[in-house]
Amino acid sequence: MPTFPFVRELLGWNGGNPNIADRSSAGSRAISECLLEALGATQSVQHTGQTAGMALEVAVRDHLASTLPARLHGCRVEVSRRTAISDFGQYAHLAKLERLIKADATGTLRASIGTDYEIKPDVTVGLASASSPLPFLHAAVQCKWTLRSDRAQNVRHDAVILIRHRRGRLPHIVPVTAEPMPTRLASLARGTAEVDTLYHVALDELDLAVRARGSAQQIETLDELVTHDRLRDLSELVPTLLL
Repeated sequence: MPTFPFVRELLGWNGGNPNIADRSSAGSRAISECLLEALGATQSVQHTGQTAGMALEVAVRDHLASTLPARLHGCRVEVSRRTAISDFGQYAHLAKLERLIKADATGTLRASIGTDYEIKPDVTVGLASASSPLPFLHAAVQCKWTLRSDRAQNVRHDAVILIRHRRGRLPHIVPVTAEPMPTRLASLARGTAEVDTLYHVALDELDLAVRARGSAQQIETLDELVTHDRLRDLSELVPTLLL
């Protein structure tokens, strides 16, 4: 599977370490170094952590905007960043709920219901048609540069909100990551499948790196995720969204 040019631009070396590596983990550093070698990435980069995550969001948004057709299922395709889900048809009722909560001077509704339902996915794919005032949320893409435990739980939380509060068909819920450790990928890919599947920006290179520098457990975990279709390469995302 070809690696997209933006992946080679985003991944690189920072202070002598791969910018996707957990510097406190020898295994993460080893796999990350081999992954960058497989990519042929030799450049020094400044972006790490949240800065790299934002760059990944922009790159994924631009990738989807340029590769998805202008119309899908008879509707105009709209790709954006950080759009509130209440701006889409299946979740428009959440905006009404928010207005009721704000109008309640007693604070009872806010205390009873909370406000964690108004999420803004990193990238959204909407389908807008002349017959509907609001676009349909076709896909919610969460971009996580790496997957520490809190980031995996954040993705799961947002996925549960999307599942629980929809009125209509569920959108595709797809996280995208550059995380190098299979065991950390498994923290999101395994389980009750709140997400469709997990997409990696460089799966072929990750496979080479894990087999060359990973432990037996890391190799076994990666094989499990790929075999059971819980981990795919980013190149497979657009074909999936066309279905």
